[in-house]
Amino acid sequence: MTLLGLLFLLFIASIAGSLGAHIAGRRGLGCLASIALGFIGAMIGTFMARELDLPLDPYIRFGSHNFPIIWSILGAALFVAFLNLVSPRRTEK
Repeated sequence: MTLLGLLFLLFIASIAGSLGAHIAGRRGLGCLASIALGFIGAMIGTFMARELDLPLDPYIRFGSHNFPIIWSILGAALFVAFLNLVSPRRTEK
């Protein structure tokens, strides 16, 4: 994978992570957190799709790697929702 391909993959992961976080109600995450959420969401979403026998389309192909767009957004939203459940509430001052 080229450097340009890696940067594009990171950009797509950050968008997917940011959208997933917004769906789950978490706002104001940074760029690195959005990228991490995008990749974690892709792993969770791909696992769910394979276990439920659902198609992985649409995806973006980078060389030999596929990045499932819809499943990464849904996986990121589920992961953020889980984090919202287990993390303590912040009190507003």
